[in-house]
Amino acid sequence: MSKVRFAPSPTGYLHIGGARTCLFAWLYARHTAKGFVLRIEDTDMVRSKKEYLQEILESLQWLGLDWDDIEYQSERFDIYRDYANKLIEQGKAYKKDGAVFIKYDVQEVRINDLIRGEIVFQELPKQEDVIIKSDGSPTYNFCCVIDDSLMDIDPVVRGEDHISNTPKQILMYRAMDFKVPSFAHLPLIMAEGGGRMSKRFGATAISEYRKLGYLPEAIVNYLLLLGWSPGDDREIFSLKEASELFDIKRINKTSAAFSFDKLNWINGEYIRKMSLDELCERLLSFYAADNPEFHDCPMDYFKRVVELFHVRLVTLSEFMDKSRFCFCDDFVYNNNAAEVLDNKLSKEITLLIARLKDLTVFDKALVETVFRQVVDEAGIKTKFLVHPVRVALTGDKIGPGLFEMMEVLGKEKVLDRLTRLLKYWEVKNV
Repeated sequence: MSKVRFAPSPTGYLHIGGARTCLFAWLYARHTAKGFVLRIEDTDMVRSKKEYLQEILESLQWLGLDWDDIEYQSERFDIYRDYANKLIEQGKAYKKDGAVFIKYDVQEVRINDLIRGEIVFQELPKQEDVIIKSDGSPTYNFCCVIDDSLMDIDPVVRGEDHISNTPKQILMYRAMDFKVPSFAHLPLIMAEGGGRMSKRFGATAISEYRKLGYLPEAIVNYLLLLGWSPGDDREIFSLKEASELFDIKRINKTSAAFSFDKLNWINGEYIRKMSLDELCERLLSFYAADNPEFHDCPMDYFKRVVELFHVRLVTLSEFMDKSRFCFCDDFVYNNNAAEVLDNKLSKEITLLIARLKDLTVFDKALVETVFRQVVDEAGIKTKFLVHPVRVALTGDKIGPGLFEMMEVLGKEKVLDRLTRLLKYWEVKNV
């Protein structure tokens, strides 16, 4: 049975484009029950690095993309040299200056691409080309053709930037009497507004997206939408669902534009659909090496804080910035909240402190009742007291629902922080 492969080069990290190529190849293999081969193209002994290989393997595993077999081209040099020698014996190649050159039998080249239909190549390669360099290492096209044939790879799923390699490779298939496989060339991912992706516009390593707090299932879901859909207008679906529905012929021929807004929306959707327990586990894992302040807090309190922000998170990395006031008392009042504190409501805050002190049960409903009683007695609009209280508790003028937040923080913290606001105003009056 034929197989499908993904063939990254460990001369750099795994980026969005490579991850999507792997994803589509993996889906084709799983949907058609073919084997999936991860082939590490590490023939460049100078530029190939162990740290790049490690990042590629970890990123693929993080995305949920497994493989049935892994091959390293650096371990197959004898195979490539044997085929080069056979070509020399057959008069199809020759040695010169320490390198081996293939002599092409140049013929018309046509392929039936599974995505693009028939492609006719008008410009064919020159009559000869290097297949074994003077240092003994094989060239990319040569070992790629040999491996795809010996590993029974069909179809060859890869990016459209490899289309230009195809005529040369097909002539190599013919020279070595290999069966020519079918091809599926994926359109490239473009930056928002057009142009090639760059580090500024999405071309970031998958490991960086992980550090930024994106979920693997959201990344996979978004990559699927960059060129494919299940056909029922759904935008949120699992990898398992995609593998059941996948049809490579439904991949768009045109390039897709990368959008952080869309990725953020999808990531936020996945976070919102998570159970509270699962989100807590993801957050604790994400912050495993940092932020001991909430690793050391009681789990019940941590869960209540997470619940406050559950529907407000877009990425996991936002959590600490948004919730730091729940774990630390040393925050300052943000500059954007200064205007809120210009109107000194010392009398009203003092009254609120006194009323809250009398509460024996400090829950959302009772806190809100007391708050509204103070507003009525003071004869002011609710918003005029809500904003300074929020700044006193969080340092900012935006955040979760005020009364839910006060319940989670608890009576002692709330009273301490309101008292701190009174002292802040006293100092400003001096």
